[in-house]
Amino acid sequence: MSVEPVAALFVMARSAYHELEGVDCWDQARDARLWPGGCAVVAHPPCRSWSRLRHFSRPEAGESELALLAVDLVRRWGGVLEHPSGSALWSAAGLPKPGGVRVDEFGGWSLAVSQKWWGHRAEKRTWLYVVGLRPGELPTFPLVLGEAERTVGLFSGRDRRRCRGEISKRERIASPPEFARWLVELARRARV
Repeated sequence: MSVEPVAALFVMARSAYHELEGVDCWDQARDARLWPGGCAVVAHPPCRSWSRLRHFSRPEAGESELALLAVDLVRRWGGVLEHPSGSALWSAAGLPKPGGVRVDEFGGWSLAVSQKWWGHRAEKRTWLYVVGLRPGELPTFPLVLGEAERTVGLFSGRDRRRCRGEISKRERIASPPEFARWLVELARRARV
């Protein structure tokens, strides 16, 4: 049985997406700016110039614009864009923020999730911008309660006495395989 093709844009080399059937991966070497279109997308544009800690980042020239391109591609072809919770991209691109019922002129809406639900060792709160399907059409997803095993930063919240181990830089930017699989399934259901 053949699967609906999906493009995974701006993904890491050797990411979980490379292992999934029917996924056309565009990492830095392939340059997602050259992607010709033709199917729904899962977009993971670089986030350091948009994240809450962007004032500490040193993005490469033109890197910030990749997120705006990703928004355009998701709007045109359908699918999902993933970025850290609180990303300034939402305001810059006029994306509806999670938690509301607002849908934008492209039929896009946003959802807040935790990658911990799909096996990430840290909480890793994430915002998703979805185009091409309604909230009731999402693939089912887990809800995992409780404290994460690790933290993204050294300290957990404001209580430094409850410090847990920190995850590696690669773990901070990688998607858990189950989350990647779920995002691909979401994109496969998208229709624009």
